[in-house]
Amino acid sequence: MTTYAIGDLQGCHAEFVELLETLGFDPRRDRLWLAGDLVNRGPGSLDCLREVEALGDAVLTVLGNHDLHLLAVARGGATLNRKDTLDAILAAPDRERLLDWLQSRPMLVRETLGGEDTLMTHAGLLPRWSPDQAERLAAEVEVMLSGEQAGGFLERMYGNAPDCWRDDLEGIDRLRAIVNVLTRMRFIDAEGRLDFAAKEGLDSAPAGFAPWFRYPRGDATRLVFGHWAALQGETPGSRVNACALDTGCVWGGSLTALDLERGERISVPSRRR
Repeated sequence: MTTYAIGDLQGCHAEFVELLETLGFDPRRDRLWLAGDLVNRGPGSLDCLREVEALGDAVLTVLGNHDLHLLAVARGGATLNRKDTLDAILAAPDRERLLDWLQSRPMLVRETLGGEDTLMTHAGLLPRWSPDQAERLAAEVEVMLSGEQAGGFLERMYGNAPDCWRDDLEGIDRLRAIVNVLTRMRFIDAEGRLDFAAKEGLDSAPAGFAPWFRYPRGDATRLVFGHWAALQGETPGSRVNACALDTGCVWGGSLTALDLERGERISVPSRRR
C-alpha cells in the first residue's frame, strides 16, 4: 500500500486522472491525501468532486478556501465571484449529495506515515499551535459544519478579523480565526498575525512578515499543505518539516503527488496555458 498526497486540483480533472494513471493508483490497495481546493478556477470542478467522492475510503481530503467558498455560495448565501467556475456543480442533479459529502470533509488529517508524524491542512499550521491543539481546533469547525447552525456559520465565515490567534477567542471570531489559519495563511509576523493581501511569491512579503514555515516549532511533525501555488512546491528557508504540494496546475504549472512513505514526487503537466 502506498499513500500519495496531491496538491490543489482546482477543477483540473483531466490532469488528476492522468496523474492517478501515472502513479498506477489502485483504490483497493493505495490511498490518497488531497490538500483541499478540489474545485474552482479550472474547467472540471464538477468532475473532480464526483471523481474524488467515488473513491470512497481510499481518499482523505481536507477543506480548502475554495471548497468552503462553494459551500458558502450554495448554503450560506454568498455570491459567486466573476472568476468562479462553480456553476456546473450548483446546477448538477446530484449537487446536494456532493455538497453533503464535501461539507463532511475534515479541516485536518494526521497519521504516522513513513515513520513520521504527518499532518495535512490546506494552508499550513500556525507555529504556536501544537499538532494536538490543531486537531482540537480543527474539530471545532468540523462540528459546526456538521450541525444545524452550519448555514449561519457559512454566512458569517468570511472576514479578515481577527487576524491574530488568541486562546480566549469565542464564537464566530474563534471559528473564523481557525478557518483563516487552516485555509488562507501564507505570511505571518512574529506574533502570528496573518497578512491576507500578499498572495504571490516570497518576495511579496510585507515588511515584518515571513512565510509561516520560516518560524520554528517545538516539534518535528511533517506538515503537508497546498494553497500557495507561487511556491511551486518549494519551501526555501524553512525551519520546519514542511512539504508544499500546490504546483499551480490551474495556472499552467503541474499537478504533483508526493509519496508519503518514500518522499518521492511525481508530476504531470497542466493542460492549460
